[in-house]
Amino acid sequence: MSALGDVATGAGGALAGQLWKVATLVLLAVLLAGGGAGGALWWTAAAARDQALADLRAEQGINAQLRAGVDAQNTAILAQATLAREAEARGQAAMQAAAANGRRYDQALQQIAGARATSCTDAMPYVNQLLEKVR
Repeated sequence: MSALGDVATGAGGALAGQLWKVATLVLLAVLLAGGGAGGALWWTAAAARDQALADLRAEQGINAQLRAGVDAQNTAILAQATLAREAEARGQAAMQAAAANGRRYDQALQQIAGARATSCTDAMPYVNQLLEKVR
């Protein structure tokens, strides 16, 4: 059995001598596969990040346009409010002027209330007086 034991020991020694080479190749294959998968995932993440940044820039541009539109609307609203206040002031001034003119007209009518004329020449002094008072 000694010869058979020597053959088994020799075969085991030869097999054990080759086992590290096989283990190295398996480890190399696992590392290459893991590195390739990691690189692919890294590349995919970088592509997704680049796409997200491009989308963000596009949205920021749209946001800036919307903000500019809102600012333009706010400016227009403020301008309209100013114009409305000015129009109200003009309206108040016109109402006061109309009231003053109405009072002058009423006073002029009261002054010539008792006047009677039968012809145009008789009425003209009263008409002129009315026009002078209203002016």
